[in-house]
Amino acid sequence: MQFQSSRKRLHALVVAPVAALLALLVLAGAGAWLARADAPSPSDSPSLDGIALAASDAAAVSVPSSPEAWGGIRSGDHATLSDRVVSYRIAATLDPDKHVVTGRQQLTWRNRSAVPVRSVYIHLYMNAFEGEGSTFFTEQRLRGEDFRSSRKSGDGEWGHIALRSVTQGGAAVPWRFVQPDNGPATDHTVARLDLPDAVAPGASTTLDMAFSTQLPRVIARTGYYGSFHMVAQWFPKIAVLELPGERGATNPRWNAHEFHMESEFYADFGSYDVSLTVPKDYTVGATGELQGTSVEKSGMVTHRYVQHDVHDFAWTADRRSARPLVETWTGPGSPTVRIEVLYPPEYEASARPAMKAAKESLTYFSRRLGPYPYRTLTIVIPPYGAEEAGAMEYPTLFTASGYAKVPEKSLAEYELDAVTIHEFGHGYFYGILASNEFEEPLLDEGLNSYWEARLMRDRGQLAYPAPAFLKRIGVDPGFDGFDLNRLFMPRERPADAPGQNAWNRLQGIGPVYSRSAIVMRDLEERIGSEAMELGFKEYYRRWKFRHPSIADLREALADGSGERAAVEEVFAQQVYAANRVDDKVAELSTEEELPLAGSRLVDGKRVEESRGEVEERIARLRADWQKANPNAKPGSGPFPWRSRVTVRRDGASVPQTLMVRFVDGSSETVAWNPASPDEKWRTFTWVRPVRAVSAELDPRRSHYLDVNKLDDSRTTVRNRSASTRWTSDVAAFLQLILSLIATV
Repeated sequence: MQFQSSRKRLHALVVAPVAALLALLVLAGAGAWLARADAPSPSDSPSLDGIALAASDAAAVSVPSSPEAWGGIRSGDHATLSDRVVSYRIAATLDPDKHVVTGRQQLTWRNRSAVPVRSVYIHLYMNAFEGEGSTFFTEQRLRGEDFRSSRKSGDGEWGHIALRSVTQGGAAVPWRFVQPDNGPATDHTVARLDLPDAVAPGASTTLDMAFSTQLPRVIARTGYYGSFHMVAQWFPKIAVLELPGERGATNPRWNAHEFHMESEFYADFGSYDVSLTVPKDYTVGATGELQGTSVEKSGMVTHRYVQHDVHDFAWTADRRSARPLVETWTGPGSPTVRIEVLYPPEYEASARPAMKAAKESLTYFSRRLGPYPYRTLTIVIPPYGAEEAGAMEYPTLFTASGYAKVPEKSLAEYELDAVTIHEFGHGYFYGILASNEFEEPLLDEGLNSYWEARLMRDRGQLAYPAPAFLKRIGVDPGFDGFDLNRLFMPRERPADAPGQNAWNRLQGIGPVYSRSAIVMRDLEERIGSEAMELGFKEYYRRWKFRHPSIADLREALADGSGERAAVEEVFAQQVYAANRVDDKVAELSTEEELPLAGSRLVDGKRVEESRGEVEERIARLRADWQKANPNAKPGSGPFPWRSRVTVRRDGASVPQTLMVRFVDGSSETVAWNPASPDEKWRTFTWVRPVRAVSAELDPRRSHYLDVNKLDDSRTTVRNRSASTRWTSDVAAFLQLILSLIATV
């Protein structure tokens, strides 16, 4: 998902425990109306088998997973791509007028643990939109912030999911809402099912469920707008049972979190066999491959989709869709991929650019990380008015952005490219690598933002190109995607480690995207692009179709790149923590090494030279040298120059390079790698025939985490070129505005 936000979240947010307490106080006695007749009351009773839930503040894992986690590395010798833990057989019907999906599903789940399981947990994500008492809306209200856009749910526009029945082998399964993260009692996004029959170690059980999902008016990725329906997080989905040695677990535990305003998802790999019944004049797009011929009956059509080795299923249906754009892509190690772009008539201009960006992304990611393993890729461009459904990822399907016109090298082209690349990239980090987006969003949003900016950088595409009329007057403030990330990340006072979870963040989820991308970019600058790529290829090889942690990423990057010390230092400083980086050139001074008055030994005899005699000798030597070097630049002469540069550090220790340039065009480069992280300054000295004219830290701009790049350099000569350039640009712009006003 692309996170679109004003930077209001740089201001104070309410931390989770305080938020929960305030929510309970505010909502006490006011949320009872939210309980539906079909919903049992909440309960804090322990599970029947004693298996615990993941901690409500779980975040970055520091201990690597065991080699056997989730069945071990998927080497290609296995019968299936993933260790399929769960399967869903779903039959669902859309009522396009009421915007209701009625469904039945058989959920078959395998107990991978060594203990019997009596209680299981399911996500009912759509209940985040049933009313203002959910965790989602409570956090939104207490923080005073919106989700991406400012779209609000109005009367009659709420959404929910109702469990109509749950049975195990014909026996009714009792269930109750729970709040694993201590959210308000009126949050109904997680439920616990207490099974009549325990699931033995290694055995499987099938749960038959009937449910009804009322879609909301499009909000937070999902819902309807007119005839457009984006149906996501719409069915009861079982949570993940983690075993010892998996993502830091030491005992079996259920990983189930409430649907927070800024969190996303986490689920087991499995198989989906889904039949979707919609009106016959509706175009459908879905996760997976369409099976056989669709069946028509009584004005409705049933489409069957099947996809193995994924952990979610989403679909869309719209009466207004134009004829889909369909092409194929092939690449080494990947099957032939059928790419389909679904779009409304008003955004026809966006279809082919989205297709082009998707193909380029397939080529780039499959070469840089690993093969794309699926046979389909569906891109959905939501219609005008349903933009909030855009920029979101699902297995083999994602939503992009739509524009009525997409001129070459325009802002629209850049944004459409960026969103398409970003959402496709999620197919790797959210999809194939399947990280826990609740607890470790860096592994998806952060890494994906890095690779999005890297792809666009590698093809020379600037972020937010200047409009043509500005270029005509000489103003072209183009910059790449990493510059954009640096602009939006908190540098001066970062409050949250990138490895922190998605919901308990003082500065919101935005820095997970921007700061994480810059951390990875700076690591790449430090160890080299080739080493970085080798590290990520190793990460893909080890963890595809499993569920890595941040510690697993760290180990794969360290081993794959061969740069363990650098990787471990960066993770300690900037992933598990958020350390300020601020190095600067504090002082640059130059001084001629002139003869000094006094006495000295010459051939065993003491000779004294007065100040007047010294000054005469200096003047004579200067005159002789000037005569011999009539075109010499100021700053050179018969006497050597002592140049001193003092650098200072006000933050984390990073390996630095200092470049000093001299008046004759020569330069000296030295490394500043403090032996101790407590070293806060150092002075470097050169004695040369010419004086220094400038000193610059980080001349390659390796450290984008640095708070202020303007204090990285100093000069001994006045340089007005930058101020002159910008003054001229501003003057030209003002003249243009005045001329336009004069013509009105």
